Amino acid sequence: MRLTDEELQAAIMGFLLREGRWGAHYFPVDTLTRWFAKKVGDGRRVRKCLKELINMRYLSPHKKGDTVSLNPSRRQDIDRFIKEHVPK
Repeated sequence: MRLTDEELQAAIMGFLLREGRWGAHYFPVDTLTRWFAKKVGDGRRVRKCLKELINMRYLSPHKKGDTVSLNPSRRQDIDRFIKEHVPK
């Protein structure tokens, strides 16, 4: 099953949400990319989706972009995005 970019973004944010990665509690980008590349089969696409989420301000970069966390000020938007685009 191939995920669309929106479904992949929702899956990434859902993972960070389950892990409780808000604000200063960040997660390494390399590990996140590796885990999702196993599911999707393309690490470049995962990195592209992460970059889009950062540009949309759903994710906050930390440590010169080596780690990310969910943006606490966009909590309602993130919940809505995940519900609308969750992979079935």
